[in-house]
Amino acid sequence: MASTQPLLCRALHSFSRPTVAANFAGFISTPTSFRVYATRYMASAAEPFLKVQIQRDDTTFDAYVVGKENAPGIVVVQEWWGVDFEVKNHAQKIANLAPGYRALIPDLYRGKVGLDVAEAQHLMGGLDWPGAVKDIGASVQWLKANGSPKVGVTGFCMGGALSIASAVLVPEVDAAVGFYGAPSAELADAAKAKAPVQAHFGELDSFVGFSDVTAAKQLEEKLKASGVPSEVYIYPGVGHAFLNDSPEGKQRRKDMGMNDDDPAAVELAWSRFNSWMSKYLSS
Repeated sequence: MASTQPLLCRALHSFSRPTVAANFAGFISTPTSFRVYATRYMASAAEPFLKVQIQRDDTTFDAYVVGKENAPGIVVVQEWWGVDFEVKNHAQKIANLAPGYRALIPDLYRGKVGLDVAEAQHLMGGLDWPGAVKDIGASVQWLKANGSPKVGVTGFCMGGALSIASAVLVPEVDAAVGFYGAPSAELADAAKAKAPVQAHFGELDSFVGFSDVTAAKQLEEKLKASGVPSEVYIYPGVGHAFLNDSPEGKQRRKDMGMNDDDPAAVELAWSRFNSWMSKYLSS
């Protein structure tokens, strides 16, 4: 449904470039007055996830861990929906990739999950983005303190932008892979990345300034300027969130007007992800 896309665009730019944000009516630059949505709280993650609590500064948040102990760690950062079925699917897939990883999902929304576009927009619009980067940093530190010799960060949509931001702002990150999301310069200048970054975008992605082809190419130039190893891939014939290939994920994309489906692109992206993480997280 095309009508959902302006909501997504406004929320994606809740911590964004002023020049881009000006293109979207109702741009949310800071959390606005409280609006009530029937936002659901996430039920306890079922097995095989281990629920842990992580503290940073004066806040504590839940995180969900899956995979081999003492394996390389990967922080898996949610889409704008929250810690829902899809990010848990991705974390389990990552944990099962050879040679095996320990995946950790930090709950950036503190237990809340958006079950429709309006809820997700409300949650993302109220997110403390610098605080979310701190949550990611604390998650990296937790994995290293609990047996993972090296730790990478990956994420999707909102989480993709945050994963790349972590390569700039979190010194302990050893590698990052971002899917269809580029951080604003206000959050993190990718030209100052300190860890290797790989990024993936869909050619048909229509979220201007965040994950469209222009944003992908701008990110590529910034990463080249950083001097760190980097790769940016643009996949023909697919749009935003193309990795969401579960039956529920596919239906949700269709409900939002995204009708592309390319299993080969999904397989290729995961292969590139695993090659990157294996290279930079090996002991």
